Order: sequence, then structure tokens, then C-alpha cells
Amino acid sequence: MTSPRYDVIAIGNAIVDVMAPASDELVEELGMTKGGMMLVDADQAKDLYDAMGPAKEISGGSAANTLAGLSGMGAQCAFVGQVADDQLGNVFTHDIRAVGIDFDVPARPTSDKESEPPTARCLIFVTPDGQRTMNTFLGATQFLPADALDEEAIGGAQILYLEGYLWDPEEPRKAMRAAIKSARDAGRKVAFTLSDAFVIDRYGSDFRALIDDGMIDILFANELELATLTGETDFDAGIDALKDKVPTLVVTRSEKGAVCATGGGMHTVAAEPVAKVVDTTGAGDLFAAGFLFGHVRGEEPARCLRRGAIAAAEIISHYGARPEADLAKLMNEKLG
Repeated sequence: MTSPRYDVIAIGNAIVDVMAPASDELVEELGMTKGGMMLVDADQAKDLYDAMGPAKEISGGSAANTLAGLSGMGAQCAFVGQVADDQLGNVFTHDIRAVGIDFDVPARPTSDKESEPPTARCLIFVTPDGQRTMNTFLGATQFLPADALDEEAIGGAQILYLEGYLWDPEEPRKAMRAAIKSARDAGRKVAFTLSDAFVIDRYGSDFRALIDDGMIDILFANELELATLTGETDFDAGIDALKDKVPTLVVTRSEKGAVCATGGGMHTVAAEPVAKVVDTTGAGDLFAAGFLFGHVRGEEPARCLRRGAIAAAEIISHYGARPEADLAKLMNEKLG
């Protein structure tokens, strides 16, 4: 097998986050579930934006955030996602390339403004306790076609990383199935993040089939996602239900840290101390970045977990889901 061109290539939503601080009362008044994520249409997106206070635009998208963390640690990465040829599409493209990630999927034309969907955006209301309530308008990102895939690039990456959120639209789902086949044919690993319990509610049977068929090498979940996928409300029972089906299972537990079940063993890490939780957006994404960075370098699971905890702590200490600190330097300081 030839040496991989990339450490990780990811397929995910190309989204720009629009973030603003909000009171608990405003979240309740707007009928949102605090700490949750829901899909909204164009009209809802406009109404929610109008209800926001002064906002900050930051490129996001779960898998793209993970790649930004990986790139910041020194990994070679590529991203596959769909933007429109508009202002936010230009913002996303600039931002992801600026951190050293290859992104070559052509933007969808928007010559007919009435019928062509704009670049996706996620309207995020951040309450004083750092909880983020997300409202996502998928726009152009849900029209990623299978022919956007570069099979050579996918086969030339150590790990193909897939974002569960993007399983919802039909076209990207087909693209991800094709990508899994390309990675498998090339003898590469496939990592999958479940993203959210509502995605599992809709497509849990697909995800379970992928797991049962041995298509997933590394699975990322949080406690709620684990329970939703397995039907087990007890955490340990949920781990037991999956640990022999996935070579590497990583489950984050917020302030309780995280666990990794792999090779017949269990490994745990405590949450990294944080002076103040400002915004939890992207915590799971950056945990995955830290873990994957260690994994592609052959590090022990415990060290991979620690990298994840360090990266997650950095991201929740400020607004936005893209790192602000020098992650490579931070890892060296913390890990030696």
C-alpha cells in the first residue's frame, strides 16, 4: 500500500456559524430546546436571525471543525463539502483553505437567486452558561453529489471521516456510501461521528447496519447518542452493546471526561480543567480532532484521549468552533 497523501479526509456540512449571546428567556420564547439542534427552513432562518442580538460569523460544520483542529496540530487534511457561489460560501472556502486544508469542490452557481439554495448557515444562541442552541439551515450543503468525490484522494488518506449530520439529505448520503466503498477498496480506515440523537432517530437503522457489516473502524458518540443508538439507558450497558462491533469506540461525557473501548480494553480520561466555559460549540468536534491526531500517529488510546480532552477544553474557552490557540504548541506544553 502506498503512503497516504492525507492523514484524514472528511465529508461534512459546509456551514457558516452565526453566533450571538442570548438569555435563557429568549431561547424559551423562540420555542427552542436549550442545548439542542434543529433543522430550519429559509423563512425560519430569517426570523431567528432577526431575533438575534449582535452576531459573529465563524466558519463551522462538524467535520470541517475537526479538520481545522487536526490541521492546527500538524496533520495533512482535505475536506469534501458543498457551498454556494455567494458571500458565505466565499467565507467558508477562504477560512478552510487558510488553515491549510485542501478544499476543491466547486461551488454551486447561484445565477437564479430564487431557486438556488444559498450556503448553509447555523444560527447559534449561546446562553450565559455556555450552552449553545443551534438552528441549522442546510441550503447548498445538502446537494453534495457523488461525482464531487475524488476517489484517488479518498484512497490516499489514512482515515475517511464522515459526519452523521450529512446523512440526512439523499445526495450526500449516496456520496458517503460511495466514499466508504472507495476507502474500503483502498484498505483505509473509516471513522464516523453520530452527530446528534435526532439523526440517529431518523437513520439509526442505517448506522447499525454499517456497524454490523464492519464498515466503521472508529465510532464517535456522546452519552445521549450512545443511548439512542443502542437503546440502553445505562452507560456501561451501552458500551457493552457496541464494544465488540466497532474496533475503536470513543464516547465523550462532557464534564465527566471520555472513554475509549478498543482492543478488548477500556481507557478513560478526565475532562481537562477550564477556567470558564464560554461556548460548548464544537467540543465534540475538537475532541475527535485530538483523538484522531494521536491515532494516525500510532499513539496509545490513553494519550489519544488526552489529546482530545485538551483540544475540547481549548474550544469551550471561547466563542466559535474553530481553535484560537496554537494547538500544536498547546499539545507540546501539556503532553511534553
